[in-house]
Amino acid sequence: MTDAEELRNRTKELLAAHPPASTDRLDFLRARFDAGLAWVHYPEGLGGLGAPRSLQAVVDAELEAAGAPDNDPRRIGIGLGMAAPTILQFGTEEQKQRFLRPLWTGEEVWCQLFSEPGAGSDLAALGTRAVREGEDWVVNGQKVWTSSAHVARWAILIARTDPDVAKHRGITYFVCDMTDPGVEVRPLRQITGEAEFNEVFLTDVRIPDTRRLGAVGEGWKVAQTTLNNERVAIGGMRLPREGGMIGPISKTWRDRPELRTHDLHQRLLKLWVESEVSRLTAERLRQQLVAGQPGPEGAGMKLAFARLNQEISGLEVELLGEEGLLYDDWTMRRPELVDFTGRDAGYRYLRSKGNSIEGGTSEVLLNIVAERVLGLPAEPRTDKDVAWKDLAR
Repeated sequence: MTDAEELRNRTKELLAAHPPASTDRLDFLRARFDAGLAWVHYPEGLGGLGAPRSLQAVVDAELEAAGAPDNDPRRIGIGLGMAAPTILQFGTEEQKQRFLRPLWTGEEVWCQLFSEPGAGSDLAALGTRAVREGEDWVVNGQKVWTSSAHVARWAILIARTDPDVAKHRGITYFVCDMTDPGVEVRPLRQITGEAEFNEVFLTDVRIPDTRRLGAVGEGWKVAQTTLNNERVAIGGMRLPREGGMIGPISKTWRDRPELRTHDLHQRLLKLWVESEVSRLTAERLRQQLVAGQPGPEGAGMKLAFARLNQEISGLEVELLGEEGLLYDDWTMRRPELVDFTGRDAGYRYLRSKGNSIEGGTSEVLLNIVAERVLGLPAEPRTDKDVAWKDLAR
């Protein structure tokens, strides 16, 4: 069993062989992956050492102290938080070897082709079709709200392969090359002025069967791994005290005493405490992951994340008064990463409106918490056993 001392020694060996000050950033990241120090809980040969997940902090601390570069995790969050654990659990050995290293180093960006115009909250109702032709699948359909599609090389994709069975059973999971013919990415301009989201049109896109994850027709099972990890990645991200949305408003409160009122003080204190409780709960959830894959508890963290972001950003705009009504720049941008706390108070207020939609709407997540965490009776689902082709649309 790899322990903390062994990991420190391995990290020191990596730093000695590849000094950060004189080593190309990408070369260093590749060497770190090959040394098993990328994500230590992954298997040997896939960027890890089969060590407990909790020991990753030992490696990270040593590398940070040495000034080593990281892999810019915010830019490649979909790959790290959603694609990688799904590939690890369901991918073939060839798929793991092909995709995980460039995914972790950031050489290849990933996006997620799940939601559709008619299948967002009810994702299992998706209508994008994949039809088998020899050794390939021919895919036609439309996806929407796809973060980073404009910079992504690869996508995790779910498509309907059997319309004659119930909607949850006729789905298959694929890896789609975003550079293939027939893949068209169009920007979706948001309320912030940016277009970090996209809609993606798939027209006769050919995907080899070798890029299928899991068995044919079992894509919903595979997708649950992705979705559970997505909720933890969004709601359970590692933050320092006063990290995230509570940081900017706390700084404004300290720097601008003339803005303070007793009522605002009480409301800020309440949100500060709730943010700290949420941060510590996320830490506990990450520790639970040492024992295996994330469960439905991640839905609760995602719920808290969305609610707190919206309440805090609303209070920040109110605290700033007339200044809070200003907006720095409506220029159309297509950013490479999602920055929930970036720019000014107006941006934070507008951007947070999407937090209760992306990664699963708060309404759907409330159902998940009620049924799968609290064990309450499930809502009646009259279409559960109806063939997808017979559903009302």
